Amino acid sequence: MASSHTVLMRLVASAYSVAQKAGTIIRRVLAEGDLGIVEKTCPTDLQTKADRLAQMSVCSSLARKFPKLTIIGEELVVWVDPLDGTKEYTEGLLDNVTVLIGIAYEGRAIAGVINQPYYNYQAGPDAVLGRTIWGVLGLGAFGFQLKEAPAGKHIITTTRSHGSKLVMDCVAAMNPDDVLRVGGAGNKIIQLIEGKASAYVFASPGCKKWDTCAPEVILHAVGGKLTDIHGNALQYNKEVKHMNSAGVLATLRNHNYYASRVPESVKSALVP
Repeated sequence: MASSHTVLMRLVASAYSVAQKAGTIIRRVLAEGDLGIVEKTCPTDLQTKADRLAQMSVCSSLARKFPKLTIIGEELVVWVDPLDGTKEYTEGLLDNVTVLIGIAYEGRAIAGVINQPYYNYQAGPDAVLGRTIWGVLGLGAFGFQLKEAPAGKHIITTTRSHGSKLVMDCVAAMNPDDVLRVGGAGNKIIQLIEGKASAYVFASPGCKKWDTCAPEVILHAVGGKLTDIHGNALQYNKEVKHMNSAGVLATLRNHNYYASRVPESVKSALVP
C-alpha cells in the first residue's frame, strides 16, 4: 500500500509539472498568432496547434517517467485533455481555457490537476499569468480559495457552444436564478468551487472522460459531487467508452436537489 501511495504522489507531482508546461505552450502559440485551427467533427468542435503541441508534451513526458502505468497489478489510467475550451481559446475567451490531467484507479477518479494558463490575464500587462489547482481524494484540493455560492440561490453553469433543446429544458427545470453559459468542463467546476455557480448542468452526450476526470477529483476532494444526469457515478477504467453519454451533473452542495429536478424526458433521452 505504501508503494502505491508513493507512485501516486510521484504521478501527481509529474502531472502538476507537465500541466504547467502545457499552459506555457498554450500561451506561446496564441502569442505567436498562428493557431492552426482545424475542425474535428463539426464547426464547434475545433483543434488548434496548441492542442496538438500540448498533447504531445503531456503524453510524452508522462510516458517517459511512467512507461507502465500499473500499481501492484491493478489498473491505473491517466485521462488528459491538453486544452479544454478550444473554441473559447480561438475566440479570445481565455479565462475559459484549462489543461486537465486526471488519474483513475480501478475505474475511480482519485487524483487530478487543472492548469489555467490565463488565470489573472485581465489584471494588466504586468500580471503573472496562470495557476495550477490539484487534488487527491482523502488528502484535499489545493491552489484556490474554496467559496460557496450565495445561499438560497440556484445559479446554473452550462455549455456556451454545445446547446440544444434538451440542455435548455434541463437547465430551465432547475428553476435557476441565473444561468452562466461558459466554455470548458474544467472552467465550470472551478466556478462551483469558487462560489460563482451552484450547479453544472449538461444534459448532452458531448462531454468526454478526459473532460471530467480531473475536475471530478477536485470537486469530490472538497465535498462536492459529479455524476451523470441519472445520478450515476462515472467510471474511468481503460475499457470504458470515452463519451459521457448520459450527460453531467455537478454540484458543490445539495446534489440531491438538482438531481431530483431533472425531467424524466431528459433522463429518457440520455441512456447511460
